[in-house]
Amino acid sequence: MAALPFFSRLSSRRSDSLSDTTLTEPRLSDLSNKSLHTYYQPDQKAPRRWVVSFKSRLNPTIVGKKKARRNRVLVAVLLILALGGIAILVWFSLVLTLIDRLTPALPSNGLQRIVKTWKGPTDSVAALSPWPEDFIPLYEAMAAGCTGVEADIWLEGNDLLVGHRKRSLSPDRTLKSLYVDPLTIILSSLNTNSSSNSSVGVFDVDPTTSLTLLIDIKTDGNVTWPVLLDQLAPLRSGGWLSHWNGTSKTLVRGPVTVVGTGNTVFDLVVAEEDRYVFFDAPLNDLAQNSTYTSENSYYASVSLKKAVGVVWPWGPTDSQKQSMQRMISAASERGLLSRFWSIPSWPVSLRMRLWRFLVDGGVGMLNVDDVVEATRWNWDWCIVAGLVLC
Repeated sequence: MAALPFFSRLSSRRSDSLSDTTLTEPRLSDLSNKSLHTYYQPDQKAPRRWVVSFKSRLNPTIVGKKKARRNRVLVAVLLILALGGIAILVWFSLVLTLIDRLTPALPSNGLQRIVKTWKGPTDSVAALSPWPEDFIPLYEAMAAGCTGVEADIWLEGNDLLVGHRKRSLSPDRTLKSLYVDPLTIILSSLNTNSSSNSSVGVFDVDPTTSLTLLIDIKTDGNVTWPVLLDQLAPLRSGGWLSHWNGTSKTLVRGPVTVVGTGNTVFDLVVAEEDRYVFFDAPLNDLAQNSTYTSENSYYASVSLKKAVGVVWPWGPTDSQKQSMQRMISAASERGLLSRFWSIPSWPVSLRMRLWRFLVDGGVGMLNVDDVVEATRWNWDWCIVAGLVLC
Protein backbone atom coordinates (compact mmCIF):
# COMPACT_ATOMS: atom_id res chain seq x y z
CA MET A 1 0.00 0.00 0.00
CA ALA A 2 1.30 3.44 -0.83
CA ALA A 3 2.20 5.70 2.10
CA LEU A 4 -0.41 8.30 3.10
CA PRO A 5 0.63 11.97 3.27
CA PHE A 6 -0.82 12.32 6.79
CA PHE A 7 0.55 10.96 10.01
CA SER A 8 -1.82 8.48 11.61
CA ARG A 9 -2.28 8.71 15.39
CA LEU A 10 -4.30 5.51 15.63
CA SER A 11 -3.01 2.29 17.10
CA SER A 12 -2.34 -0.38 14.58
CA ARG A 13 -4.40 -2.77 16.70
CA ARG A 14 -7.60 -0.83 15.92
CA SER A 15 -6.84 0.05 12.37
CA ASP A 16 -9.22 -2.59 11.17
CA SER A 17 -12.24 -0.94 12.77
CA LEU A 18 -11.22 2.64 12.17
CA SER A 19 -9.64 2.30 8.83
CA ASP A 20 -11.63 5.18 7.40
CA THR A 21 -10.83 7.64 10.21
CA THR A 22 -7.76 9.82 10.21
CA LEU A 23 -6.75 12.84 12.24
CA THR A 24 -4.89 15.70 10.69
CA GLU A 25 -3.16 18.77 12.09
CA PRO A 26 -5.40 21.90 11.90
CA ARG A 27 -4.45 24.46 9.32
CA LEU A 28 -3.70 28.12 10.20
CA SER A 29 -6.71 29.29 8.17
CA ASP A 30 -9.01 27.13 10.26
CA LEU A 31 -7.78 28.75 13.50
CA SER A 32 -8.36 32.22 12.20
CA ASN A 33 -11.87 31.36 11.07
CA LYS A 34 -12.73 29.90 14.48
CA SER A 35 -11.65 33.11 16.17
CA LEU A 36 -14.19 35.11 14.16
CA HIS A 37 -17.14 32.75 14.00
CA THR A 38 -19.10 30.56 16.33
CA TYR A 39 -20.21 27.14 15.14
CA TYR A 40 -23.58 25.67 16.09
CA GLN A 41 -25.14 22.26 16.02
CA PRO A 42 -27.09 21.40 12.87
CA ASP A 43 -30.42 21.68 14.70
CA GLN A 44 -29.55 25.03 16.36
CA LYS A 45 -30.69 28.25 14.63
CA ALA A 46 -27.80 30.55 13.82
CA PRO A 47 -28.12 34.19 14.91
CA ARG A 48 -28.62 36.91 12.36
CA ARG A 49 -25.55 38.35 10.78
CA TRP A 50 -26.07 41.83 12.30
CA VAL A 51 -26.16 40.31 15.80
CA VAL A 52 -22.86 38.56 15.21
CA SER A 53 -21.39 41.74 13.76
CA PHE A 54 -22.66 43.81 16.70
CA LYS A 55 -21.18 41.43 19.26
CA SER A 56 -17.86 41.31 17.46
CA ARG A 57 -17.60 45.11 17.57
CA LEU A 58 -17.83 44.95 21.36
CA ASN A 59 -15.34 42.09 21.71
CA PRO A 60 -11.86 43.39 22.67
CA THR A 61 -10.18 40.21 21.37
CA ILE A 62 -11.48 40.95 17.90
CA VAL A 63 -11.41 44.75 17.47
CA GLY A 64 -9.00 45.65 20.23
CA LYS A 65 -9.55 47.00 23.72
CA LYS A 66 -9.55 50.69 22.78
CA LYS A 67 -12.03 50.34 19.95
CA ALA A 68 -14.27 47.99 21.94
CA ARG A 69 -14.36 50.43 24.85
CA ARG A 70 -15.28 53.28 22.51
CA ASN A 71 -18.03 51.21 20.90
CA ARG A 72 -19.46 50.29 24.31
CA VAL A 73 -19.54 53.94 25.37
CA LEU A 74 -21.31 54.82 22.13
CA VAL A 75 -23.91 52.10 22.70
CA ALA A 76 -24.49 53.32 26.26
CA VAL A 77 -24.99 56.90 25.06
CA LEU A 78 -27.45 55.77 22.39
CA LEU A 79 -29.41 53.75 24.95
CA ILE A 80 -29.58 56.71 27.33
CA LEU A 81 -30.78 58.99 24.53
CA ALA A 82 -33.40 56.48 23.46
CA LEU A 83 -34.69 55.99 27.00
CA GLY A 84 -34.66 59.76 27.56
CA GLY A 85 -36.68 60.30 24.39
CA ILE A 86 -39.24 57.73 25.50
CA ALA A 87 -39.46 59.37 28.95
CA ILE A 88 -40.02 62.80 27.38
CA LEU A 89 -42.77 61.43 25.13
CA VAL A 90 -44.48 59.77 28.10
CA TRP A 91 -44.18 62.97 30.16
CA PHE A 92 -45.53 65.10 27.30
CA SER A 93 -48.46 62.72 26.81
CA LEU A 94 -49.29 62.86 30.51
CA VAL A 95 -49.23 66.66 30.54
CA LEU A 96 -51.47 66.89 27.45
CA THR A 97 -53.88 64.39 28.96
CA LEU A 98 -53.84 66.29 32.24
CA ILE A 99 -54.56 69.60 30.51
CA ASP A 100 -57.40 68.04 28.51
CA ARG A 101 -58.98 66.46 31.58
CA LEU A 102 -58.67 69.49 33.86
CA THR A 103 -59.43 72.36 31.47
CA PRO A 104 -62.45 74.12 33.00
CA ALA A 105 -65.47 74.73 30.84
CA LEU A 106 -66.11 78.28 29.73
CA PRO A 107 -68.89 79.98 31.70
CA SER A 108 -71.94 80.94 29.72
CA ASN A 109 -72.60 84.63 30.21
CA GLY A 110 -72.90 87.84 28.27
CA LEU A 111 -69.25 88.79 28.58
CA GLN A 112 -68.11 85.45 27.20
CA ARG A 113 -70.43 85.86 24.24
CA ILE A 114 -68.86 89.27 23.56
CA VAL A 115 -65.39 87.75 23.67
CA LYS A 116 -66.39 84.84 21.42
CA THR A 117 -68.08 86.96 18.77
CA TRP A 118 -65.49 89.75 18.74
CA LYS A 119 -64.55 90.60 15.18
CA GLY A 120 -61.03 91.24 13.91
CA PRO A 121 -60.06 93.62 11.10
CA THR A 122 -62.61 93.64 8.30
CA ASP A 123 -60.25 94.15 5.38
CA SER A 124 -57.53 91.75 4.28
CA VAL A 125 -54.76 94.36 4.41
CA ALA A 126 -55.40 95.14 8.07
CA ALA A 127 -55.64 91.43 8.83
CA LEU A 128 -52.01 91.02 7.77
CA SER A 129 -50.82 93.44 10.44
CA PRO A 130 -49.95 92.16 13.94
CA TRP A 131 -53.16 91.40 15.82
CA PRO A 132 -52.39 90.53 19.45
CA GLU A 133 -54.53 88.05 21.35
CA ASP A 134 -55.14 90.47 24.21
CA PHE A 135 -57.09 93.05 22.24
CA ILE A 136 -60.14 92.55 24.45
CA PRO A 137 -58.54 92.36 27.91
CA LEU A 138 -61.28 94.39 29.62
CA TYR A 139 -64.00 91.84 28.84
CA GLU A 140 -61.73 88.88 29.52
CA ALA A 141 -60.72 90.28 32.91
CA MET A 142 -64.28 91.09 33.92
CA ALA A 143 -65.54 87.69 32.76
CA ALA A 144 -62.84 86.00 34.88
CA GLY A 145 -63.69 88.11 37.92
CA CYS A 146 -60.42 90.06 37.93
CA THR A 147 -60.64 93.36 39.80
CA GLY A 148 -57.78 94.96 37.88
CA VAL A 149 -56.76 95.30 34.24
CA GLU A 150 -53.73 96.89 32.56
CA ALA A 151 -53.48 98.97 29.39
CA ASP A 152 -50.18 99.93 27.75
CA ILE A 153 -50.73 103.26 26.01
CA TRP A 154 -48.70 105.04 23.32
CA LEU A 155 -49.28 108.62 22.28
CA GLU A 156 -49.70 108.76 18.49
CA GLY A 157 -50.75 112.21 17.28
CA ASN A 158 -53.64 113.23 19.53
CA ASP A 159 -54.77 109.73 20.40
CA LEU A 160 -53.72 107.02 22.84
CA LEU A 161 -53.19 103.63 21.19
CA VAL A 162 -53.14 100.41 23.17
CA GLY A 163 -50.63 97.58 22.68
CA HIS A 164 -47.79 95.75 24.41
CA ARG A 165 -45.37 96.64 21.63
CA LYS A 166 -45.25 99.55 19.26
CA ARG A 167 -45.39 97.33 16.19
CA SER A 168 -48.73 95.89 17.35
CA LEU A 169 -50.48 99.27 17.48
CA SER A 170 -53.54 99.91 15.36
CA PRO A 171 -55.65 103.09 14.95
CA ASP A 172 -58.81 101.20 15.93
CA ARG A 173 -57.40 99.96 19.25
CA THR A 174 -57.40 103.00 21.47
CA LEU A 175 -57.77 103.64 25.18
CA LYS A 176 -61.12 105.24 24.45
CA SER A 177 -62.55 102.42 22.31
CA LEU A 178 -61.24 99.49 24.38
CA TYR A 179 -61.66 100.84 27.92
CA VAL A 180 -63.24 104.25 28.44
CA ASP A 181 -66.26 103.86 26.15
CA PRO A 182 -67.17 100.28 27.25
CA LEU A 183 -66.87 101.20 30.94
CA THR A 184 -68.94 104.32 30.39
CA ILE A 185 -71.71 102.32 28.71
CA ILE A 186 -71.65 99.57 31.36
CA LEU A 187 -71.72 101.96 34.32
CA SER A 188 -74.39 104.14 32.72
CA SER A 189 -76.61 101.09 32.28
CA LEU A 190 -75.99 99.78 35.79
CA ASN A 191 -76.65 103.12 37.48
CA THR A 192 -79.67 104.27 35.45
CA ASN A 193 -82.26 103.03 37.95
CA SER A 194 -80.01 102.83 40.98
CA SER A 195 -81.66 104.06 44.17
CA SER A 196 -78.34 104.24 46.00
CA ASN A 197 -76.64 107.57 46.60
CA SER A 198 -73.33 106.06 45.51
CA SER A 199 -72.64 104.53 42.11
CA VAL A 200 -72.53 100.77 41.80
CA GLY A 201 -69.58 99.02 40.18
CA VAL A 202 -69.28 96.46 37.41
CA PHE A 203 -69.33 93.37 39.68
CA ASP A 204 -72.76 92.05 40.64
CA VAL A 205 -71.39 89.92 43.47
CA ASP A 206 -69.97 93.02 45.20
CA PRO A 207 -71.06 96.30 43.55
CA THR A 208 -68.81 98.25 45.92
CA THR A 209 -65.66 96.70 44.46
CA SER A 210 -63.67 99.16 42.37
CA LEU A 211 -62.20 98.00 39.05
CA THR A 212 -58.58 99.17 38.85
CA LEU A 213 -57.46 100.44 35.45
CA LEU A 214 -53.66 100.41 35.43
CA ILE A 215 -52.34 102.75 32.73
CA ASP A 216 -48.79 101.97 31.65
CA ILE A 217 -47.52 105.05 29.79
CA LYS A 218 -44.97 103.97 27.18
CA THR A 219 -44.28 107.34 25.57
CA ASP A 220 -43.04 110.59 27.15
CA GLY A 221 -44.92 111.05 30.43
CA ASN A 222 -45.06 114.86 30.34
CA VAL A 223 -46.55 114.96 26.84
CA THR A 224 -48.90 112.01 27.34
CA TRP A 225 -50.32 113.17 30.68
CA PRO A 226 -52.74 115.92 29.49
CA VAL A 227 -54.06 113.66 26.71
CA LEU A 228 -54.72 110.92 29.26
CA LEU A 229 -56.69 113.25 31.54
CA ASP A 230 -58.74 114.39 28.56
CA GLN A 231 -59.51 110.80 27.52
CA LEU A 232 -60.73 109.96 31.02
CA ALA A 233 -63.25 112.85 31.00
CA PRO A 234 -66.38 110.68 30.38
CA LEU A 235 -65.66 108.53 33.42
CA ARG A 236 -64.82 111.56 35.54
CA SER A 237 -67.93 113.49 34.56
CA GLY A 238 -70.07 110.44 35.31
CA GLY A 239 -68.75 110.41 38.87
CA TRP A 240 -67.31 106.92 38.43
CA LEU A 241 -63.64 107.53 39.19
CA SER A 242 -62.02 107.16 42.58
CA HIS A 243 -60.31 110.44 43.45
CA TRP A 244 -58.56 112.43 46.11
CA ASN A 245 -60.67 115.41 47.14
CA GLY A 246 -58.16 118.23 47.68
CA THR A 247 -60.68 120.41 49.47
CA SER A 248 -61.84 117.94 52.11
CA LYS A 249 -58.60 115.95 52.07
CA THR A 250 -60.48 112.69 51.72
CA LEU A 251 -60.27 109.70 49.44
CA VAL A 252 -63.51 109.11 47.53
CA ARG A 253 -63.97 105.56 46.26
CA GLY A 254 -65.58 105.04 42.86
CA PRO A 255 -66.45 102.08 40.59
CA VAL A 256 -63.19 102.63 38.67
CA THR A 257 -59.75 103.51 40.05
CA VAL A 258 -57.12 104.71 37.56
CA VAL A 259 -53.44 104.16 38.40
CA GLY A 260 -50.53 105.49 36.37
CA THR A 261 -47.33 103.49 35.95
CA GLY A 262 -44.48 103.20 33.46
CA ASN A 263 -43.48 106.73 32.39
CA THR A 264 -46.11 108.37 34.60
CA VAL A 265 -44.52 111.43 36.25
CA PHE A 266 -45.12 111.50 40.01
CA ASP A 267 -44.90 115.32 40.19
CA LEU A 268 -47.72 115.62 37.66
CA VAL A 269 -49.88 113.28 39.73
CA VAL A 270 -49.49 115.22 42.97
CA ALA A 271 -49.84 118.56 41.15
CA GLU A 272 -53.56 117.87 40.69
CA GLU A 273 -55.50 119.15 43.71
CA ASP A 274 -58.43 116.87 42.91
CA ARG A 275 -56.57 113.73 41.93
CA TYR A 276 -58.28 111.30 39.49
CA VAL A 277 -55.18 109.33 38.58
CA PHE A 278 -53.09 107.73 41.33
CA PHE A 279 -49.45 106.71 41.20
CA ASP A 280 -47.92 103.24 41.15
CA ALA A 281 -45.30 103.58 43.89
CA PRO A 282 -42.04 101.60 43.89
CA LEU A 283 -42.67 98.72 46.29
CA ASN A 284 -38.99 98.10 47.00
CA ASP A 285 -38.48 101.74 48.03
CA LEU A 286 -41.32 102.17 50.50
CA ALA A 287 -39.25 101.39 53.59
CA GLN A 288 -36.78 104.20 52.80
CA ASN A 289 -39.22 106.72 51.32
CA SER A 290 -42.23 108.22 53.09
CA THR A 291 -43.39 110.18 50.04
CA TYR A 292 -45.85 107.60 48.78
CA THR A 293 -49.14 107.40 50.68
CA SER A 294 -52.78 106.65 49.92
CA GLU A 295 -53.24 110.35 49.11
CA ASN A 296 -51.17 110.07 45.94
CA SER A 297 -50.67 106.34 45.27
CA TYR A 298 -52.81 103.25 45.02
CA TYR A 299 -50.51 100.41 43.96
CA ALA A 300 -46.97 99.74 45.15
CA SER A 301 -45.29 97.55 42.54
CA VAL A 302 -41.93 96.04 41.66
CA SER A 303 -40.51 93.37 39.38
CA LEU A 304 -40.06 90.13 41.31
CA LYS A 305 -36.51 89.74 40.01
CA LYS A 306 -35.62 93.28 41.04
CA ALA A 307 -37.17 92.73 44.45
CA VAL A 308 -35.58 89.41 45.44
CA GLY A 309 -33.32 88.33 42.57
CA VAL A 310 -33.63 85.20 40.46
CA VAL A 311 -36.12 82.63 41.76
CA TRP A 312 -34.91 79.17 40.78
CA PRO A 313 -37.28 76.39 39.59
CA TRP A 314 -37.33 74.72 43.01
CA GLY A 315 -38.91 77.81 44.55
CA PRO A 316 -38.00 80.94 46.52
CA THR A 317 -35.53 80.70 49.39
CA ASP A 318 -36.44 81.61 52.95
CA SER A 319 -34.57 84.89 52.53
CA GLN A 320 -36.55 85.73 49.39
CA LYS A 321 -39.82 84.90 51.11
CA GLN A 322 -38.94 87.16 54.03
CA SER A 323 -38.07 90.02 51.68
CA MET A 324 -41.39 89.71 49.84
CA GLN A 325 -43.26 89.53 53.14
CA ARG A 326 -41.58 92.71 54.41
CA MET A 327 -42.54 94.59 51.24
CA ILE A 328 -46.14 93.41 51.47
CA SER A 329 -46.34 94.59 55.08
CA ALA A 330 -44.77 97.96 54.24
CA ALA A 331 -47.37 98.60 51.53
CA SER A 332 -50.23 97.53 53.76
CA GLU A 333 -49.09 99.94 56.49
CA ARG A 334 -49.28 102.80 53.95
CA GLY A 335 -52.74 101.79 52.78
CA LEU A 336 -51.38 100.69 49.38
CA LEU A 337 -51.92 97.49 47.41
CA SER A 338 -48.67 95.57 46.93
CA ARG A 339 -48.04 93.99 43.53
CA PHE A 340 -45.19 91.90 42.09
CA TRP A 341 -44.97 91.73 38.32
CA SER A 342 -42.85 89.63 35.95
CA ILE A 343 -43.53 86.43 37.89
CA PRO A 344 -41.90 83.45 36.11
CA SER A 345 -44.38 81.55 33.98
CA TRP A 346 -42.29 78.36 33.71
CA PRO A 347 -42.10 75.89 35.20
CA VAL A 348 -45.81 76.08 35.88
CA SER A 349 -45.36 74.52 39.32
CA LEU A 350 -43.03 77.37 40.31
CA ARG A 351 -45.51 80.00 39.18
CA MET A 352 -48.27 78.28 41.15
CA ARG A 353 -46.10 78.11 44.28
CA LEU A 354 -45.32 81.83 43.98
CA TRP A 355 -48.98 82.68 43.48
CA ARG A 356 -49.95 80.67 46.52
CA PHE A 357 -47.22 82.19 48.69
CA LEU A 358 -48.18 85.75 47.67
CA VAL A 359 -51.88 85.18 48.28
CA ASP A 360 -51.24 83.53 51.65
CA GLY A 361 -48.82 86.37 52.48
CA GLY A 362 -51.55 88.98 51.94
CA VAL A 363 -50.38 90.57 48.67
CA GLY A 364 -52.65 93.43 47.66
CA MET A 365 -53.02 92.48 43.99
CA LEU A 366 -51.91 89.23 42.35
CA ASN A 367 -50.44 90.11 38.95
CA VAL A 368 -51.21 87.38 36.37
CA ASP A 369 -50.98 86.98 32.63
CA ASP A 370 -53.16 83.86 32.30
CA VAL A 371 -56.50 84.76 33.84
CA VAL A 372 -57.96 81.30 33.18
CA GLU A 373 -55.30 79.46 35.19
CA ALA A 374 -55.36 82.11 37.89
CA THR A 375 -59.11 82.26 38.42
CA ARG A 376 -60.60 78.90 37.39
CA TRP A 377 -57.92 76.21 37.50
CA ASN A 378 -56.89 74.08 40.43
CA TRP A 379 -53.48 75.55 41.31
CA ASP A 380 -52.15 72.07 42.09
CA TRP A 381 -53.10 70.62 38.70
CA CYS A 382 -49.44 70.03 37.77
CA ILE A 383 -48.96 67.56 40.61
CA VAL A 384 -50.22 64.00 40.08
CA ALA A 385 -49.54 61.25 42.63
CA GLY A 386 -46.84 63.44 44.15
CA LEU A 387 -45.07 63.93 40.79
CA VAL A 388 -44.57 67.45 39.41
CA LEU A 389 -45.36 67.12 35.69
CA CYS A 390 -44.94 70.74 34.61
